[in-house]
Amino acid sequence: MPLDPILTAFVPTPPLPAEIDFPAWRAQSEADGAALVELVAEPGPDVAEKRIVHIPVEGGTIALAIYRPSLGETLPAHLYFHGGGWVAGTGLSVYTDIIGRERAVGAHCVAITVDYRKAPEHQHPIPLNDCQAALLWVIEHADEIGVDASRITVGGGSAGANLAAALCLKNRDEDGPTILFQLLEVPAVDLTMSLPSHSDAELGSNYALHREDVERLVTFYLGEDGDPRDPYASPLLAETHAGLPPAHIMPSEFDLLRDDAEAYAEKLRDAGVSATSSLQLGHIHPSSAFTKIMPAARAWRDEAIATLRAVHSGHLDDARSADQAAQS
Repeated sequence: MPLDPILTAFVPTPPLPAEIDFPAWRAQSEADGAALVELVAEPGPDVAEKRIVHIPVEGGTIALAIYRPSLGETLPAHLYFHGGGWVAGTGLSVYTDIIGRERAVGAHCVAITVDYRKAPEHQHPIPLNDCQAALLWVIEHADEIGVDASRITVGGGSAGANLAAALCLKNRDEDGPTILFQLLEVPAVDLTMSLPSHSDAELGSNYALHREDVERLVTFYLGEDGDPRDPYASPLLAETHAGLPPAHIMPSEFDLLRDDAEAYAEKLRDAGVSATSSLQLGHIHPSSAFTKIMPAARAWRDEAIATLRAVHSGHLDDARSADQAAQS
C-alpha cells in the first residue's frame, strides 16, 4: 500500500550531521524527541508503581525503570531495549516511559526499560553485555520486584531489537535463564547490510533511515575494526538458530531494514523455532510511536501488546490460530 498520508510531512528525515559531538547531540536529540512525542504519541496509562534502580555492570552502572500495573502479585516480566542506532536514545526517555507503561498495563506484566550504555564511547559488546546484566539482575531480584522468573520476555525497537535478538543468542549459547519470547520491532539483524532492501535507493534516501547513516552507525557501534559478521552483532548470521525463543517480528513497509524481519523469521522457522513476521503497511521506521495522530500506529501498538499478553498468559498459539483464521 502507499505511504500513510499522515507521514508525508515527516519524510524524508534529515541525515546525521557530518561531525557529531555525542553528548551535545544526544541532549538535543532527547529534547527534540520529547517535543515530537508530545505532538504525536498518546500518553502512557497510569501504573501502580514506577521506580528506577541502578545496577552494577562491568565497568560502571546502568539504570532500569521498572513499571508495575498492580501491587501484591507476582507477574511476568518484559525487558525492553530502546532504539537510537546504538548511539542515542535512553531507557528513561519520554517515549520509553510510554512503552513501559503501555506494556505493563496492557500485557499485565512488570515492564523494565533498560538504559544500556551507548556507542561510540561504549562499543560492542558493551551494550549487549549491559542488556544481559539487566536480565540476570531481574532473575536474581525476582522476589524483590515481584517477578515470575520463569516468565520473562524481551523486546526492542531498531537497535534495541538487534540487542534483544543478540541477547537471546548469547543467553542460549551460555545456557542462561529461560527467555520465553522475543518481540522485535523494525530490527537490524544483518549489519553487513547485504539484504535487498538495504540496497534499495528509494528506501535508503526518501524515508526515515538513510543508507549512509546506517553504515556510519554500524561503524560507531562496532568500531573501525569490528566484524559485522559476528552473530552477536548480526543475529541473522548465527551458525544455528535452533533453541532460540519464539519470536514475533514487526517491520515497516517503507524502511531500509524491511527485509531483516522476514529473513530472520525464516531462519528461525528453518531451525524449528516458532516465528511470525508482520509487515506494518504504510509505516516508516519510527512511526509506531505516532499513536496520537495515526490509527495504524495504534493498531501496531495493540498488536505488540496483544502478542505479549498472549505469551504471558500461555495462549500464544491460540492467538496465532485466531489471527490466521481471521486472515483466511
